[in-house]
Amino acid sequence: MSQQPLGLLPEIVAMQSDFAAIRQHIHQYPELGFEERETSKLVATYLRQWGYQVHEGVGATGVVGVLKAGEGTRAIGLRADMDALPIEEDNGLPYQSKHIGKMHACGHDGHTATLLCAARYLAEHRSFNGTLNLIFQPAEETLGGALRMIEDGLFERFPCDAVYALHNAPGLPVGCFSARSGTLGASSDQAVIRLIGQGGHGAMPHLARDPIVAAAEMVLALQTIVSRSIAATEAAVITVGALNAGDAPNVIPAHATLKLSIRAVDPQVRAQLKQRINEVAQGVAMIHGMDLEMDYRPLVSCLNNSETETLLARRVITELVGQKNLLTSPGKSSFGSEDFAWMLERKPGCYVAIGNGDGAATGCEVHALHNPGYDFNDQVIAYGASYWARLVQTYLV
Repeated sequence: MSQQPLGLLPEIVAMQSDFAAIRQHIHQYPELGFEERETSKLVATYLRQWGYQVHEGVGATGVVGVLKAGEGTRAIGLRADMDALPIEEDNGLPYQSKHIGKMHACGHDGHTATLLCAARYLAEHRSFNGTLNLIFQPAEETLGGALRMIEDGLFERFPCDAVYALHNAPGLPVGCFSARSGTLGASSDQAVIRLIGQGGHGAMPHLARDPIVAAAEMVLALQTIVSRSIAATEAAVITVGALNAGDAPNVIPAHATLKLSIRAVDPQVRAQLKQRINEVAQGVAMIHGMDLEMDYRPLVSCLNNSETETLLARRVITELVGQKNLLTSPGKSSFGSEDFAWMLERKPGCYVAIGNGDGAATGCEVHALHNPGYDFNDQVIAYGASYWARLVQTYLV
């Protein structure tokens, strides 16, 4: 006979509307990465009211709240991201963004409000034994905020035995979670390739060295890397997201620039992609008599959940909502990237997905993340905050 789920914490359910209002306020005033000054100030103000030791300016605009209870020596870190995206909102909400060209299109407003809700509950009850570190992170969307906090001494100043994060998942019903160990997200690198030729008149191409022709061949040649250099059993993506050259139909420009996004879910494949991109670019440039400049920028590694911490997350979720509402099957790794990977490189932990709704209850269209019509579902706050609270109570015993 299966165990009856404990359900949501009643005190958190009672607070949900208050934190939905906080979430909607944050939604109206979105701030991009490393610009989260007002959001950080709001977070810090609430944490101080509830008795946390508050540290602002960690990694530029990050905030860490510390709360200790009992004599326990263990410490846990819970992370929420705060930044918005450079997207023009288009959903007609009464609390729509007041900052033109910026919106919370990924639910970081909801992640922040959810962790704040759990923070208040845990401060009021102190029902754990150890140290709780709440990490409110800037600049997740640019894949730089977590590393910036780490470089600012995050784990030296606020030691953690394990770190956890959650992210809302449109299409997954409210009340459902997904938690599995291993690789969840891809590494993400970028490359800027500049081909330098010789400009000339469009009527006399033989007197020039045309970088557009070379760039066109390079776009196609780069696509052969995944199909011919990477094993069919592996996965990788090379996307040329921008090709900029010239601005007149009768003028051959002197240079062309390609901008690449490179992703993999295996570190060896990631290294292989870098090597082959360099070889292909050099080869195409040489054939066309071009000079080549390349700026290859590693952004973030693969997101990997550790086994022990994931098992604990599953246990807590099962106790909270029941086994039927927990997805644990391996499935496919996402080729999206998440800079919580930087924290998981240094500490064991688990990144969990929480359902943002599948539209069944409302009959409304479900908008994907990074969509102008997206909005965080405020019903999720009670589920996420209850998960956070029970996780802390279970980990810090």
